[in-house]
Amino acid sequence: MGTFHVGARIENVVDRSKGSSLPRLLVDTGSEYTWAPGATLEKLGVAREKKDLEFVMANGQKVTRSVGFAIIRVDKSFTVDEVVFAEKGDLLLLGARTLEGLSLTVDSRKKILVAAGPLPAA
Repeated sequence: MGTFHVGARIENVVDRSKGSSLPRLLVDTGSEYTWAPGATLEKLGVAREKKDLEFVMANGQKVTRSVGFAIIRVDKSFTVDEVVFAEKGDLLLLGARTLEGLSLTVDSRKKILVAAGPLPAA
């Protein structure tokens, strides 16, 4: 497929005036979760939920990270999702769950995100 990056905006779900641009997220359909800088999430007042998750990195290393809820915007699309508090050295990712919530899919030939089309209702 190849890789590409997109810009996004992340916001506090309670106070949308608290937001920050993330100019370069790696689009990663192999990652369930979106990873944003922990320091940015903390600055926006995104609360760490009382559940930490264990992840297996691409190199096989296991890490544990906190998650919290945030609004993620890419162009005109937005969704609320759990985001990972990324630490120094972690990749910043736009994951599959967020892509689904945004109703966007990957055009691997053009290396862009495109509308996923109508959502099934039943």
